[in-house]
Amino acid sequence: MAPRPAGRIPLPLLPHFSAKRSLVTCRYRCGNQCAHEPSNTSSNTYFGDLVERVLTRRGALKAGGVLALTVGGAAALSGTAAAERTRPTGGSGRPVPGTDFAPVAPNTEDRVVVPDGYRQNVVIRWGDPVLPGAPEFDFDDQTPEAQEKQFGYNNDFAGLLPLDPHGRKHLLVVNHEYTTESHMFPGYDEENPTEQQVRTAWAAHGLSVVLVERGRDGLVPRMSGYNRRITLTTEFELRGPAAGSDLLKTSADPTGTRVLGTQNNCSGSVTPWGTVLSGEENVHQYFANADRITDPVAKRRLERYGISGGPSERKWERFDSRWDVGEELNESNRFGWIVEIDPYDPNSTPVKHTALGRFKHESASVTIAEDGRVVAYSGDDERFEYIYKFVSNGKVKPGRSAHARRHNMALLDSGTLYVARFTGNSPEEEIDGSGELPSDGAFDGTGEWIPLASGNRSFVPGMSADEVYVFTREAADRVGATKMDRPEDIEPNPVNGRVYCALTNNSNRGAAGNAGPDEANPRVHNKHGHVLEIDDDPTGREFRWNLLLVCGDPQDPGTYFGGFDKSQVSPISCPDNVAFDRHGNLWITTDGNELGSNDGLFAVPVTGPERGKVKQFLTVPIGAETCGPVVTDDLVAVCVQHPGELDGASADNPASHWPDGGSSRPRPAVVAVWREDGGEIGAS
Repeated sequence: MAPRPAGRIPLPLLPHFSAKRSLVTCRYRCGNQCAHEPSNTSSNTYFGDLVERVLTRRGALKAGGVLALTVGGAAALSGTAAAERTRPTGGSGRPVPGTDFAPVAPNTEDRVVVPDGYRQNVVIRWGDPVLPGAPEFDFDDQTPEAQEKQFGYNNDFAGLLPLDPHGRKHLLVVNHEYTTESHMFPGYDEENPTEQQVRTAWAAHGLSVVLVERGRDGLVPRMSGYNRRITLTTEFELRGPAAGSDLLKTSADPTGTRVLGTQNNCSGSVTPWGTVLSGEENVHQYFANADRITDPVAKRRLERYGISGGPSERKWERFDSRWDVGEELNESNRFGWIVEIDPYDPNSTPVKHTALGRFKHESASVTIAEDGRVVAYSGDDERFEYIYKFVSNGKVKPGRSAHARRHNMALLDSGTLYVARFTGNSPEEEIDGSGELPSDGAFDGTGEWIPLASGNRSFVPGMSADEVYVFTREAADRVGATKMDRPEDIEPNPVNGRVYCALTNNSNRGAAGNAGPDEANPRVHNKHGHVLEIDDDPTGREFRWNLLLVCGDPQDPGTYFGGFDKSQVSPISCPDNVAFDRHGNLWITTDGNELGSNDGLFAVPVTGPERGKVKQFLTVPIGAETCGPVVTDDLVAVCVQHPGELDGASADNPASHWPDGGSSRPRPAVVAVWREDGGEIGAS
């Protein structure tokens, strides 16, 4: 480990123990996906699958003192990024603007913990009113009619869209990813849910749009004509090249262009034209009776998306046959898309964009290329899945007028869909699965975007364009895309132009029968995840990449923090969502911290002498996951998802009492944080 700079106080490290995500979260959020073998059984790893190696430290690296090298995460990048490698590790002694706050220590408290000098408020919680006529929330007497007018469950993505030039009023748009019925309904019988409970859960999914007003006490929700609830019974329009395909037609929708609802909406983004993109992720768990399918092609395609077995976890198929693939095979094909909504028009019909492909989208984030075309990046959040890019044919119209929004929404219906292939620049024997750096001092290399389809043209042998869009995973398998460690949120940095992707973890990396380590995924049994940095020509076919962070306990030699002195960083595990402040600093939320602390929100500079200096800004209550986030000049907002969701807990036996305290039962909620003196976040 590099010597500690004089005058520096080490940030708190964690004891060596683990606190992985609870089984109840795994069941209800992703259908216990990690307990099953990965659905990607293809043998397409570009590097060649590497057998699990004996994890021994390389003598050459010991002698070379690689861990004490200067900032080196951008070795393959040109210009400024490459120049950063020559700067001394340990920083300049002055925090980068946006990161000047006292880091929060790892903890397991049942509250949101923020830095000294900061305040917080609960903006809106599950069950709070969104639409006029919403009744007061009653935990013991929930109805679908009430929930359709109330804030939904398990908030994930949050976006703030301005309504006035003074920044006082915004539209808060929030995803509601999934329902945890055992924690929602007192006396819940998982084998025999009632129809009222099921329909209430349908209403608790989707999205909420709420007017919020900035005041001295943070963000305050207001009733307005903009407010809206989107649920599993809201009509959506299927658009793009696969709309109307036979693969999307059902008995309820013989046109293949209209779908009821959206579900398992994970992260998302605000587009430059003022709409919101939302990713449908773990949709497989809602569909039942795949074991009744006998056609081998249909069965293979269901299994590739994780749909198998008999009854579903929630038993929704008992109350609507569309959740029964034995009755409606194509219904599952109508979920797993990128959704776009126009918050400024509460009467608009939300859209599902087929041109961006169907898989377990964590999110999609947009940048505008120099020639005016729109580029959207997206990750498929499962072990050994892929990273994708979409480049539009048409060009953007500037502004957020109704005309511009309509024009720009259509850009995502026509273009080319690509998948990423990564190549490392180090010898194979130096990527031994330990996470220790190769001899050139960085995990880095080059990559290419492989085209899958454009309009009605397929670039994948043996697959039609419709098949590529609906069964995108299979298409990516065939062209040899790189299997990644759960690619989650991926977003372009508006300051430096690079693209950052959170890869949460992959405990199966290097396990028997699974892909071994490669330079883009360098650790076997990867519990803690890493953060990828891509230098991409948005409309081009080639890119350069490096790993900014290899997460975990800084005391572990198999971790890396952009080359920064590891005695001065906050421990971070399982990165999930990402965002940027106006300085270009990367903000990261975590999900499933494997280091024993509650999940949290972290800030890290990505350029200059402080590159890689991770600092924890907040932690969320026990059992919760940190989602969102929103970072503005003077406000940070996060979604606190599934507080108290611990094994053995339930609505009748709560493990948390956040946010209302006392003996109350926990409720997912959005939290705003600001400086007590009203100043800029993280500024001196």
